[in-house]
Amino acid sequence: MKCREILLSGAAMLVVAAGPSSSAWAATTVTIGSSGKTFASTTAQCATDPADGKIKPKVEAGLFNPKSTTSAVVSLNGAYSATVTAADAAAEVWLADGTNNVVVALSKKVADKYAFTVVEGMCNLTAGNTFSPDGTLEYAFSGKSYATVAPGCALNGKTGLVQPYVNLFDNGGFLLNVSVNGVPLTQLSATRPHTPVFLSAGMNLISAANGSLSTDYYVRDAGDGTCVLPQ
Repeated sequence: MKCREILLSGAAMLVVAAGPSSSAWAATTVTIGSSGKTFASTTAQCATDPADGKIKPKVEAGLFNPKSTTSAVVSLNGAYSATVTAADAAAEVWLADGTNNVVVALSKKVADKYAFTVVEGMCNLTAGNTFSPDGTLEYAFSGKSYATVAPGCALNGKTGLVQPYVNLFDNGGFLLNVSVNGVPLTQLSATRPHTPVFLSAGMNLISAANGSLSTDYYVRDAGDGTCVLPQ
C-alpha cells in the first residue's frame, strides 16, 4: 500500500514521544498509512540502541488513533519486530544500512508499508545532532546550523521542476559552505542566513562546512524526487 506524508503542526500535531532509551530525539512528524490507521516516522533519526549502547538509525511505527480493541504487528524486512496495541501504540524499529521496509499489519488484508533508506555511516556523520521538541528542526552538533526535518514541496527555479526541499539555516552568522551530495550549492553568512536545499531522488547528504573548523551533516530521503504542490 502507498502512504501519504503529512506534516502535522499546531493543534493538529501528532507527537510521538520517545522512550527513555532514545537520546537523540524526543518527538517527530509522522507519515500516515493508506489505511488511515497506522503511522511511521517521516524520516529515520539517530538514537542510542539500549541493546548494545550504539548510536543507530531508528523510526517509530504503530497505530494512529486506535480503538481500544485494535492491535497490529510491526515487521522489518519481513521479520517480526513488535506487536502494538491501543495501550502501547508505538514501537521502536532499529534500521540497518541500505533499504529497510517497515510494515504495520492490522490483518492479513490490511497492511501499511513504509520504506526507509539509510546511508552507510549516517549516524556517524550526524552523531550529536539534536532535534527541537516538536521534531520539526534538526540542530547540528556544532551549533552553527540547523535544518527543517520534513521536506516541503516547491518549484525549483534552476530546474523548472517541482521538487522536495528543506530549509537550512545559519545559526549565528558563521561563514558556511553548503553542499549537497558533494556538489557545492551556496554560502551562508550573516547576510544570507538561510537557503532552500532542493533534494534529488533517494538519499541526500547535505553538508555545511565552516572552513576547516567544523562540518555539519544532515541526511534527507526524497523518495522518487517528485512531490505535489499543496492545493
